[in-house]
Parts: sequence; C-alpha cells; structure tokens
Amino acid sequence: MTPVQIRVAPFKKMTTKSKKTKAAGRFGARYGKRAKDKLVKVEDKQRKKQKCPFCEKEGAKRIEKGVWECKKCGKKFASHTYYLD
Repeated sequence: MTPVQIRVAPFKKMTTKSKKTKAAGRFGARYGKRAKDKLVKVEDKQRKKQKCPFCEKEGAKRIEKGVWECKKCGKKFASHTYYLD
C-alpha cells in the first residue's frame, strides 16, 4: 500500500477593510465620499490655531461656534463660525 497524499488548497488572505476617512469615519457608509471629504477639510482647518485679528499672531483658537480666544493677547471675540479668514 502506498501512502495517500491529501492536497489542501493554500489559505487566501481575507480582504481588509479600507481605511475610513479621518474624522468622517464616524459616519460609516452614509452620506457619500464627497460630503465626508468636505467635512474633513473644514474640521481640520477649524481645529488649528488661526491668526488673531488683534495681535496678528498664530494664537486664536475656536472655543465654540463663532467664539474665539487668542492665547497670546488674551482677547476673546466673536467672528466666523468655523475658521478665521
């Protein structure tokens, strides 16, 4: 009697999930790619320190909708909602 060899198919790697788009990943499969990309751009820009209109230095940070505070000169002011121009 000869030994029987069993052929086993090689394992295939499972497909991996594609990377979600940064902060917009919280929406999952809803709303479409373009809308999520626009949201990511706005949110990235609003979270960075902006140029203060009073002291002209990078120090203004968004506290809440339309309210900004400059850490350099200490002024608190109202301006644009998401980011300063």
